[in-house]
Amino acid sequence: MDISKVDANFKIESDIEKDNIKFYNPNQSPFAVYGVFFDNGRYLRLPKNVAEAVNEGVCALYDNTAGGRILFKTDSDYIALHTKMHSIGKMPHFAFSGSVGFDLYERKGKNQEFIGAFIPPVNIENGFESVINLKGGGMREYVINFPTYSAVDSVYIGLNENAQIESADRYDGDKPIVFYGSSITQGGCSSRPGNSYEALISSRLNRDYINLGFSGSAKGEDAIADYISHLEMSFFVYDYDHNAPTPEHLRKTHEKMFKTIRKANPELPILILSRPKHRLSDEEIERLNIIRNTYENAAKNGDKNVYFLPGNEIFDDAADNIGTVDYTHPNDYGFYIMAKKIGAVIEKVINKKVTERVK
Repeated sequence: MDISKVDANFKIESDIEKDNIKFYNPNQSPFAVYGVFFDNGRYLRLPKNVAEAVNEGVCALYDNTAGGRILFKTDSDYIALHTKMHSIGKMPHFAFSGSVGFDLYERKGKNQEFIGAFIPPVNIENGFESVINLKGGGMREYVINFPTYSAVDSVYIGLNENAQIESADRYDGDKPIVFYGSSITQGGCSSRPGNSYEALISSRLNRDYINLGFSGSAKGEDAIADYISHLEMSFFVYDYDHNAPTPEHLRKTHEKMFKTIRKANPELPILILSRPKHRLSDEEIERLNIIRNTYENAAKNGDKNVYFLPGNEIFDDAADNIGTVDYTHPNDYGFYIMAKKIGAVIEKVINKKVTERVK
């Protein structure tokens, strides 16, 4: 196709040393943005009025771009990013490459291959630029993952001005998987955004997803339960065990949230999780039993689309020992284990649903 008709060259003040670079706005065709939406000059995961109705923490995090992705095809010999951000996730236990950086995958049918990371400088203030040079030629399909713990105002994609651009293939299924939960759900502390457990599951199953993880702020309030209940989704996964301030809070909200979403979505597969940890304290066992109770009550009432995966079965002793950075937030190994166990349940249910439709 003639890319000159796709988009005018953006007048970007760039330090990227490529004489033939041309920038594109990914909010315009043939690029496709998933997992986040662009509104009032920035990318968001949640409408502002919903965030304000939930709590202050969600208000501070709803514009963090966890789960955001850009999909496209090109034969360019490099891909560059020019970004602007108004909030930078700088934390001592979290690599900048995950909290602030983007990463790049080549999408090969139902598989994705890691190509490289757009890593910000240590002294980043309000955005950065980065280039990944590509080997070989020909049209290829790419996925760029947004950072998990930073707020992105704009991102422009720089390609060779002579390169072709085409739309990416659609994900399987017509609706996304929705994940709700704590900082773990948001992606803390993966070394790259593509290593969050949701991103790994998306890659494995070729499914779209929405990340509604809110660090320290997922407490199962009525406002967020009502919002989620009205989303178009193919699957719902939730775990806010870590963020419920007390077992009593969990007892008052957990089953209530389940019932709100189930009432609006009678046939929706719902997977209930508890915190990924193998060795549990007495309070953690109490919390696990509260969460299990939500599942058992639903099953006793004839719910055929509810599933439960306790966190002490997601992590084993090895994962407890080497799977986190602080005995709470998973590292890449921990997220790999989560994706393997949780993804297996989701895949089994999806395949079952597909088989039932065929019959």
